[in-house]
Amino acid sequence: MSYKFMYINDKLDELLNAETIRRYSITYKHHVVFWVIYFAINTLRWGSVHDDFALSLKTNLIGFPIHIALAYFNIYFLMPKYVYTRKYVLYAFLMVACLFIMLLVKFNLTYYLIDTNVMPEGPGETDSITFNYAMTTMIGELYVVAFATAIKVTVDWLREHSKLHELEKRQLTTELKFLRSQVSPHFFFNTLNNVYSLTLEKSNKAPEVILKLSELMRYLLYATRKRKQDLKSEIDCIQNYIDLERIRFDDSLQIDIGISGDMENKTIAPMLLVPLIENCFKHGATKSIGEIHIAIDINVTDDYMYFNVSNTVPKKEVEGKVATRGGGIGLSNVKKRLELGYTPEDYELSIFEKDNMFHVNLKLKV
Repeated sequence: MSYKFMYINDKLDELLNAETIRRYSITYKHHVVFWVIYFAINTLRWGSVHDDFALSLKTNLIGFPIHIALAYFNIYFLMPKYVYTRKYVLYAFLMVACLFIMLLVKFNLTYYLIDTNVMPEGPGETDSITFNYAMTTMIGELYVVAFATAIKVTVDWLREHSKLHELEKRQLTTELKFLRSQVSPHFFFNTLNNVYSLTLEKSNKAPEVILKLSELMRYLLYATRKRKQDLKSEIDCIQNYIDLERIRFDDSLQIDIGISGDMENKTIAPMLLVPLIENCFKHGATKSIGEIHIAIDINVTDDYMYFNVSNTVPKKEVEGKVATRGGGIGLSNVKKRLELGYTPEDYELSIFEKDNMFHVNLKLKV
């Protein structure tokens, strides 16, 4: 089973990587289009400056192979070897050296193939490597290299950011599915304990409890497969659970239920509320001696559900001044599912003890 899970996980990683690479990949076609457009704009620009498009075309035919060679040398060799390994001083030295070599190559090609005046845009004729010519040419070349490098770095960042985002999303989805899968075993574990207690007592309530349990199982088999479930179905599940618990307890259990509001077209994470109800019975009813009071109020107003549940604090806890409980599998599971399944703006959860009553209030966008 573990091998199968690992195989599926590996396949998911392959698909994730393939999708990310496909979304943010630079193909040969992109390279060609980029340089053709850049070449055309540069030719038109300098042709307009010199009022000589033939000269601009010839100088760019010489200059652009140098641009391309230096840009790719920087992107695929210098940066991975020196920048990514934090050898910044050596990188800067090699970049200046490359720019100087480029200066010599461009000067000689322009001087011998086009015109002895290698800088026609200058104030006068330039037929040697002057300081002004060197700085203008090297800064211009650096501008081209920086522009091409910025595009490559941006695309790489987008790819890595997308991959990281997808990995986090997948991790959260996996964790959420795991938490949802925990709901049913935990819920049934407690309910089966109830059935076991009734069978030991040879109670006539046992068959009815089993019937109610089968109805809940049917709901759970289908509801927990979905990310969201109809709110009305979730509340029906709660009512079935309460009916099941009523059978187990005698008249000492007092339950007040209030349900109001429009629940049509409202959804909720499946089995999100049941652990909160279950918590009342687990920590309130089963531990109390005497009258037990559980109050449940569910109100839907506009796009929000207001869920309030409270139960009598067990006398032993009151007398012993035991700290208010805030954990347990049920409550911690609900907290985690809210964090993973909803945004912080979509819900408000408060858990507190007041007047010997334990309260859980949840405001949730539905």
